[in-house]
Amino acid sequence: MIDPNLILRLAGIGIIVTVVYTLLKTAGREEYAFTVLLAGLAVVLWMTVQVIVELFETIQTLFDLG
Repeated sequence: MIDPNLILRLAGIGIIVTVVYTLLKTAGREEYAFTVLLAGLAVVLWMTVQVIVELFETIQTLFDLG
């Protein structure tokens, strides 16, 4: 089962990245804004991939494929 804390962490990262991106873009620092956006995306993808790997391991164990 998915951890509710994970959902809250992903939402928190999304909110923080959005606020920082907007502030930097408004200040005319588009390069830094894009870097923050990519870093936030990388962190969220890394967290999501870990959950997907765990899901596949659970399915493998459930169906005794390994």
